[in-house]
Amino acid sequence: MEKLWNATQTPELHEQWDLRFSSITYLPKEEQKPQLFEYKTNIGFGLNIAGWGKSVGSFHAKDDSRTSSLHFGTDQTISIIREGKGYWKYTPEQNSIKFLTQYDYETNFGLIGKLFDRFIFRPLIGWATALSFDVLKRWLEKGVSPSEQYRRFFSHWMITFLFFFVWVYQGLVPKLVMMHPEEVSMTKSLLPVTLSEATSLVTTIGMAEIIFGFIWLLYHHKKRLLKIQLILFPLLTLSAIIAEPASVSHPFNPLTFNVTLFVLSIIGYFMSHDIPSAKSCKRSK
Repeated sequence: MEKLWNATQTPELHEQWDLRFSSITYLPKEEQKPQLFEYKTNIGFGLNIAGWGKSVGSFHAKDDSRTSSLHFGTDQTISIIREGKGYWKYTPEQNSIKFLTQYDYETNFGLIGKLFDRFIFRPLIGWATALSFDVLKRWLEKGVSPSEQYRRFFSHWMITFLFFFVWVYQGLVPKLVMMHPEEVSMTKSLLPVTLSEATSLVTTIGMAEIIFGFIWLLYHHKKRLLKIQLILFPLLTLSAIIAEPASVSHPFNPLTFNVTLFVLSIIGYFMSHDIPSAKSCKRSK
């Protein structure tokens, strides 16, 4: 309980794991008054949202549960949040601690702000809250620092979106949209098929690559996809060289392209364990 309390109530520790805040600074506290603090959230392109907050109360119950209530807001006009309140509740159980949060806020920009909040911002901030809680949990239970977890998390998803793009692009543009002559000729050289059959086969392969690309976004067990690619990329490289040996002399040729993707698959495979996830937290009452 003390570790959890310190990790959430100490600004220098809180800002490490909470994705919603870039920095948190406690102001000098006056006796019998709430603890005031300032926070800042970087939103990219050199912009940030700075706001104020106060810890309006904390309670230690007889069952050793604790509650910390917050009042927060910002005067910056670019912020979707105008003012809000929330709480954290720490409830000890037999072999664990249940850490709960609930918060709500008023928005800026009238009806447009409410619609933007409902369909975009609120789901995003809820996801960031759940992901941050999972990072905190892993930090306290396993000793893995938040910075290391976030590096692993964002690297994992950059690799995921890269492979999604590569497979969809390779299936859509050169095979379905353009039907590049080299795709057809390599297929015809590799297999004993007619020109018409080679064209149909290229179309089928293109559709399969697009489907595999979307599987990268939808399938949760990315490590299995990486294992498949560790087999696929050497086979695709060998097939391309056998079908068109001269292709290895071309710029951005199949050899260098597939070797790059093969190495990225190896990196992704070793990084794909113990990735923090918003799905680890219960999001509804």
